[in-house]
Amino acid sequence: MDPTGKDKKGRRALGRGLEALFPPAPAPATPGYGAQAVFSCPIERVAPQRAQPRKHFDDAALEELAATIREHGIIQPLVVRRVADDRYELIAGERRWRAAQRAGKKEVPVVVKDVSPEAAYELALVENLQREDLNPIEVAEAYQRLLDGRGGSQEELAHRVGKSRVTVTNALRLLRLPEEVRDMVRDGALSEGHGRALLGAQDVESMLVLARRASREGLSVRKIESLVRRTRRSPEEREPDAKNANLRDLEARLGRRLGTRAAVEHKGPGGKLVIHYSDLDALDRILDLLEA
Repeated sequence: MDPTGKDKKGRRALGRGLEALFPPAPAPATPGYGAQAVFSCPIERVAPQRAQPRKHFDDAALEELAATIREHGIIQPLVVRRVADDRYELIAGERRWRAAQRAGKKEVPVVVKDVSPEAAYELALVENLQREDLNPIEVAEAYQRLLDGRGGSQEELAHRVGKSRVTVTNALRLLRLPEEVRDMVRDGALSEGHGRALLGAQDVESMLVLARRASREGLSVRKIESLVRRTRRSPEEREPDAKNANLRDLEARLGRRLGTRAAVEHKGPGGKLVIHYSDLDALDRILDLLEA
């Protein structure tokens, strides 16, 4: 780490670390456990934050961690805050807490931090960002909660969590996506890049159509950007595209009615109808049908 706060690869370190964000406080005396900084706590007395930034946990990864805990125990203690005389709320370590339950552990090592609920939430966010445990939507929702709770600008928030302002701004923009598209990003069906590209669509319906197609066909971010640009052009400027189902159905109905091939060329509010005929007798027959 150089004096500018960057590592040897030139990347800015994430924040100032958990300990630097909030001054360390000695663990308060715990009835039945003494005043030690780290102690073993019954697992049922620890509960996750209701507003924990991370909401999704990979089941297979949890099972692997549980197997490791069965074999070696929990090496790194959970960080908690006291919410009652014998009750604690998790700040950091919910994944270990969940895996310990699977492993059948009755107690877990904990260290107590004397911080407010708001500070606990920010600590939990930074801890998850450091571990890259959050999906893009969870990150965006956590940033928005911090802005709503503590106020300040996006620049100030970026400084607190050790990110650039552009990174924070881009993350928050994802909250403008329709809920269905946010779910796709949350579940990994679409990437953060797909989400940002979809924000350029002209309306919500266009976003939904393109998002579903991207998920179904595995389209790249660049392809989505190209499709979004096309949707934003005026009808006269758009490149020729495959006819939609309604136009194809209309052509088929006309063809059956007239007994020949018909084509509908739709542009803007109007268009033209092309009817094919093989000879003049066929043309007379078509005219008779139209005049009937």
